[in-house]
Amino acid sequence: MRMLLAVIACLIASSPVSADTRETALKNLARYQQYAGKPVASFDMWELYQWQTLGPDYLAVWAAVNKVYMLKVAQPCANIENARAISVTSEMVHKVSSQFDFVRFDEQHCKIVEIRPVDYRAMLKAGQVDQNDGSK
Repeated sequence: MRMLLAVIACLIASSPVSADTRETALKNLARYQQYAGKPVASFDMWELYQWQTLGPDYLAVWAAVNKVYMLKVAQPCANIENARAISVTSEMVHKVSSQFDFVRFDEQHCKIVEIRPVDYRAMLKAGQVDQNDGSK
């Protein structure tokens, strides 16, 4: 029973936060870009806690409760804005790299071309996180 509850909790936690429109996604992208740091080569991720699309080639992923990274994926990456579930590859164990890894959804593998850490705590402090963000 505990195992079943744990699986259900993981599925709920890793469910997407979707934008209503492309305009909303682009507004969210602008918000996240304000708090994004310089590109990094990789980041540690043991589990994908949450994710949110930020337009046709960007998404935010939560590697932990307050550890958020903005990923840019190579095009074509058709319809990522409407993906119901994603996975992020990790060719080096528990490390996501812009050199080796991909965002996968449906039948697609979209190469990660840029990783930028997001100062999510600063976003929270500034009130820049709304109820549609993936902070569950």
